[in-house]
Amino acid sequence: MTIGFASRAAVSGCVLCAAGLLALAPAAATTGPGVDPGPRTTDAPAALLYRPGTHVRPRAGAPEVPDLSARSWLVADADTGAVLAAHDAHRRLPPASTLKTLFALTVMPALPSGIRHRVDPEELADIGPGSSLVGVAEYRTYRVSDLWNGVFLNSGNDAVRVLAALSGGWRATAERMEEKARALGARDTQVRSPDGYDAPGQVSSAFDLAVFGRAGLRNPEFAEYCARAEASFPARDGGSYPIVNTNRLLTGADGVAPYRGLIGVKNGYTSHAGNTLVAAARRDGRTLVATVMNPRSDGGHAVYEETRALLDWGFEAAGLVNPVGSLDALRSAPPGGPEADAVAVSASRRDDTDDRPVWWTITGAGLLGGAGVAVYLRLRWGPVPKD
Repeated sequence: MTIGFASRAAVSGCVLCAAGLLALAPAAATTGPGVDPGPRTTDAPAALLYRPGTHVRPRAGAPEVPDLSARSWLVADADTGAVLAAHDAHRRLPPASTLKTLFALTVMPALPSGIRHRVDPEELADIGPGSSLVGVAEYRTYRVSDLWNGVFLNSGNDAVRVLAALSGGWRATAERMEEKARALGARDTQVRSPDGYDAPGQVSSAFDLAVFGRAGLRNPEFAEYCARAEASFPARDGGSYPIVNTNRLLTGADGVAPYRGLIGVKNGYTSHAGNTLVAAARRDGRTLVATVMNPRSDGGHAVYEETRALLDWGFEAAGLVNPVGSLDALRSAPPGGPEADAVAVSASRRDDTDDRPVWWTITGAGLLGGAGVAVYLRLRWGPVPKD
């Protein structure tokens, strides 16, 4: 049987289409249905951190990452921004008083520390019941530096109220905090109460809090306050009284051993958020920042011990792990935000595990097939005559 020209051209095109499929779709040829090939070298660091679970990329000889009970955690190099390991880094959770790191980043630059202010009773209104307080008194005059000591050491919501009033008011401060978070590339944070007090819709993430802690360390004033273990606070009667930082990794209080090299940053607790902590430590010229959110361990000091384990691992793993992301959020954030990235990751996994070729495979195969037909025509019949 003789095969006509049209048939021969079609057969040749199909052969070249098949070659295009094999050339352009190696994943489909090597990965069967239901097999997750794991993170690929083409994954953007931000995309990996948006995936659930624990992420670490160890090299030979790397220590095993600690098994923590926290719902979310992260450890990163504060100098380079490289995230060394993380678990549910972008999970949105109540931050408690660790949100005060963002408050300080937002308000501190506009309020010189030497300013003196006489507190109006209205500035202390609406403080949430059960709030931590440093003891700010109506009609008493304070320096701004006194109020920042109250914020960082005693986590005083009363001090936050006064500083927010000096900075344009409660609601305006919350809006500016969200703007600051976005400017830093922190997209998980929603601010409803600038002091971190539980409020509907108020959330942050281990990633965002690490971004805030790292940014704070670059501000000498912020870094000085968050590293301070003790200070004197003006009393109502004109005297003063000592206040002690509630970050037990810094002070070693309540049976928690102080962490060698710790340089801050901020702890927090509410009944809804549980215990939260952003901590930074420096050893041998290297600075790490770690976030631990809501440990589920029964231990009363679990947030400190799990942060200790995370920092220990980070220092031990120096040079033995590849980064799983970056705190330079503006450069590493996926276009379109977390939601768009989640879709992209989902699509990427389908492409890896589905037998059907994806759109670019079909398009490429078609182009190669069409080119093959053109070559065949030229070789078989010579140049096509022009009209």
